[in-house]
Amino acid sequence: MNKGFILALDQSTSGTKTMIVDINGDIIAKASLEHTQHYPRPGWVEHDPLEIYENAKKLLADVLSQAELKPEHIRALAITNQRETIVLWDKATGLPVYNAIVWQCRRTSDMCEKFKEKGLEKTVNEKTGLLLDPYFSATKIKWILDNVEGVREKAQAGQILTGTIDSWLIWKLTGGAVHATDYTNASRTLLFNIRTLRWDKELIKLFGIYESMLPEIKYSDDIFGYTSENELSGAKLPITGVIGDSQGALFGQNCFETGMVKATYGTGSSIMMNIGSDYKEVGNGLVTSVAWGMRGRVEYAIEGIVHCSGDALKWVKDNLGLFQNFEEAKDMVNSLESNEGVYLIPAFVGLGIPYWDSNARAAVVGMSRGSRKEHVVRAAIESTAYQIKDAIDTMTQEAGIRPREVRVDGGPTRDAFLMQFQADMLDIQVAGAEIAELSSMGSVYLAGLAVGLWDSKEEIKCLRKACNVYSPAMDSGTRNELYRGWKAAVKRVLC
Repeated sequence: MNKGFILALDQSTSGTKTMIVDINGDIIAKASLEHTQHYPRPGWVEHDPLEIYENAKKLLADVLSQAELKPEHIRALAITNQRETIVLWDKATGLPVYNAIVWQCRRTSDMCEKFKEKGLEKTVNEKTGLLLDPYFSATKIKWILDNVEGVREKAQAGQILTGTIDSWLIWKLTGGAVHATDYTNASRTLLFNIRTLRWDKELIKLFGIYESMLPEIKYSDDIFGYTSENELSGAKLPITGVIGDSQGALFGQNCFETGMVKATYGTGSSIMMNIGSDYKEVGNGLVTSVAWGMRGRVEYAIEGIVHCSGDALKWVKDNLGLFQNFEEAKDMVNSLESNEGVYLIPAFVGLGIPYWDSNARAAVVGMSRGSRKEHVVRAAIESTAYQIKDAIDTMTQEAGIRPREVRVDGGPTRDAFLMQFQADMLDIQVAGAEIAELSSMGSVYLAGLAVGLWDSKEEIKCLRKACNVYSPAMDSGTRNELYRGWKAAVKRVLC
C-alpha cells in the first residue's frame, strides 16, 4: 500500500466540516463552520449555496494548514453531504438562481397532496422506493421552476443545472468542469428509478423538470473529476468517495453485511439497514435507497427517517431559553428520576416514520402544575429515542430481521443518558463509535479504496475504533409504560 492522506468534506444541515485522515484511519486535523439557517415563512427552510461553498473552500485550506500538509500529500478529496437539499444554478454564471431548498422544508406539501389526489403516489413509490413527500428533491425543483421568474424559460433553453449539495460543490470545486452526482444522492430525488438505476423519463415529465438539468450519475468510488487550480490553492486533487451522509455513516460503521443497522443522530435522524444487492419493497413509512455504489455494482438499504431529533434540544435551548449550554442540559436531565409523564413531540416540520404526517405540529404533552423546565429538557432528549424506536420496530417488522445491535453515530451519541435510554427503549445493545464523524469516515473509506490507500472492506474493518457499548437495563414494564405514553402523545398531534 502507498502512504498518503484523504481530505474529507462533510456538508451537513447545520454546517460544514473538513478533516484529514491517515492510513491508520486516524483523524489528524479537522475544522468546521456553521452556516445561516433561513426561515422565510413558517415551515420553509433555506440555505445560501454560496455561503456553503465559501465555507467549504475556507475549511479545506484551514485543515491543510492545521495539518501542515501540502496538497501533494493528499491522495483524494472525499465528499459527503446532506441529502435531498436542492440547488439550481445558472450554467453560464455558476450562480444560484435561488437559495438551496432544504430537506426539512415543507413548502411543497400542498403540491404533494395534489399529486396524491391524482393517484400518482403508487407510481412514484414503485419507481423510486420513496414516498411522495416534500422531504425529497423533485417537488423542490418544480417549486423553483414555477415560482422564480425566468428560471423555467432558462431551463427549457438548457441554461439551468440542478443537483443535490454534492453536485453543487463538485461543480464549483472543478471550476464548472463536472456536473455529476452519485447513486446514493440520486436515489433521494424522486427522479431516479431505483430498479433501472437511471433517471426516469416519466418522473421527469411528471414533475415538470428537464433532463438537461440533471447531473450524470456515478458510482461512489468513481473519479468524479479534479479540483480546479483556481479553487484549492492550485491543487488538482481527484474527487472520489462521494456519498450521501446517511449512507456514508452506514459504510463508515462497517455495516457491510445484510441485516446490520446504524442510526445517525443529527438535526434529524436516519436509521438504515443493509439489505444487500437485491431491491426490496417496504411499507409503513420505510423507504428503500441505494446504500452505495462501488466497483460497478450497487447495494441497497431500507431507511426510517426522523425529521427532528437533535434539533428538538436545540429548539428548547435557542427558542425557549431553558438552558445556556448542553452540559447544563445534561445536569438538568440527570436531576430527575423520570419524565413524570411529560413528552415533547418535535413535529416542527411534520413527523416522519411511521406516521409521515407533514401537517402534524409540535407539542409538549402531559405537563402538570408541578412540571418544571427540567422535564421539558428531558422530554426533548427522550423524544429522539422514542422516534428511533418507532423506526427500528417498523424496520424489524418489514424486513423480518431483528438486529442484535444498533451502531450509532453523530454528535448526540456523546450523551450517555440518551444512549442508555435508547438501549433501554430498544431492548437491544447500542454501540457508539469512538468518533462522531462516521459520515465523513464512510466517504474517506470509499475514497481510500478508490485510490489504493486500502485494498478491501476487510482491511477497513480493522480500522474500526473501540466503542462505548450500552446494554438494556430497564425492566419491560417500565419500558412498555413509557412507550405507551409516547404513542398516546403522538396521537394528539396527528392530523
